[in-house]
Amino acid sequence: MDDFTRRLKTALLGITDGSLAFLGNFEVEERWALGEHTLPRISAAGGAAVVNHMDEFALLLASGDDHVVLKAAPDPDFLAYLRGLGIDLPTVHVVADSDPRRTVTADALADPALVARLRELAAQGVRLTAHGVSDVEESLARASGMALAAPDSVTCKAVNSKVYSRRAADELGLRQPAGWACETVDELRAAFDGARELVAAGHKVVVKEAFGVSGKGIAVLESDRRMDRLLGLIAKAVDKSGQPRVAFVVEDWVAKRADLNYQFTVGRDGDVRFDFVKELHTEGGVHKGHRMPARLSPAQVAELTDTAHRLGKKLAADGYFGVVGVDAMVDPDDGLYPVVEINARNNMSTYQTRVQDRFVGAGQIALARHYPVRLTGRLAFAEVRALLAGLLLEHAGGTGLLVNNFATVNAGHRAAATFDGRLYGLLVGTSDEQIAAVDDEITSRLEARP
Repeated sequence: MDDFTRRLKTALLGITDGSLAFLGNFEVEERWALGEHTLPRISAAGGAAVVNHMDEFALLLASGDDHVVLKAAPDPDFLAYLRGLGIDLPTVHVVADSDPRRTVTADALADPALVARLRELAAQGVRLTAHGVSDVEESLARASGMALAAPDSVTCKAVNSKVYSRRAADELGLRQPAGWACETVDELRAAFDGARELVAAGHKVVVKEAFGVSGKGIAVLESDRRMDRLLGLIAKAVDKSGQPRVAFVVEDWVAKRADLNYQFTVGRDGDVRFDFVKELHTEGGVHKGHRMPARLSPAQVAELTDTAHRLGKKLAADGYFGVVGVDAMVDPDDGLYPVVEINARNNMSTYQTRVQDRFVGAGQIALARHYPVRLTGRLAFAEVRALLAGLLLEHAGGTGLLVNNFATVNAGHRAAATFDGRLYGLLVGTSDEQIAAVDDEITSRLEARP
């Protein structure tokens, strides 16, 4: 079988059988955004504890000869469930003191014993790989002596900027919504002048921070007054900081029929391999997961594949190698906007790839999603397995939910307090109707639990 992890190792290491230590430092964009000028924040972002425990996704990306550093020890029954599916799991290393506000990398840096263990693994040739590389991951690499199987953090930050995405697409002549990439206040002022004309013509226009993630760092430019206020606040912040460079993208909010996410890998040697394309699944306008395969024509897939190779060559020339995820859109007439945003790092879809290859057979479809759970105390995987009896996937070619992260269920647990968690999984079936029926039953049982 053409295992994705082997392909990943070929891209990162140049060989298929090397050993990696995985870090699931989700929302690394927040680290890249430090020191950047931002849009005004209405409120502080929440849910850090759950996001940081998404590190457990790395269990299903690593193979049996790899290592994974986690914030918490996985539920033993969850590990038994995965092994029962025939999944070869990596060696797990758990940090000694997990802070819910810290990424797994920051937790690891604060654990001298773990750093020493990583130093031992480094002597055996194990290399470090991360969801995305910032200065924190570089610090852990230096402290442990474990080489990073990735470009340096400066390169990773540069190619993950939305300004880079916009300019790369312009350079390659790829279709994009009308818009502007801005790195000075004067460029932003000129972009807002262009936006005023679009708004006057009835368009919706948005301004995005270069490193905004998960719906954060975006504002709608619905009036001249709004634009004047934002421009004034940003200009004032620039003057006060003495840091004249800004990083924003201003774009027309175009009509679309569907959102897409496709992935390719760029090797150290510049080789580009198209991995997949998935269709985003939304409910009430809210992103809930990914449908695979995407409902696209062969011509549309061919266009995305060609775009991936062109972008990959551009990224390689700029010093990047590794996983690249690209957001794209299908317009109401089935035309493509092949580049909305480049994410040169692991994506949620990346962590689904290995189990998708193994458990989603020919003629089957899958829906990756999560289920919110409201809890008053810790929930064990054995309880969930009993609650969802008959609905969990038990073997390749079967139907049901393959749970691919359980740490996020209890991540928000605090003594004597109600908290919200998320159960992540991959729903597998033979039709959208079958998957919808299983999805509804899972939702019903979770909501009905005492």
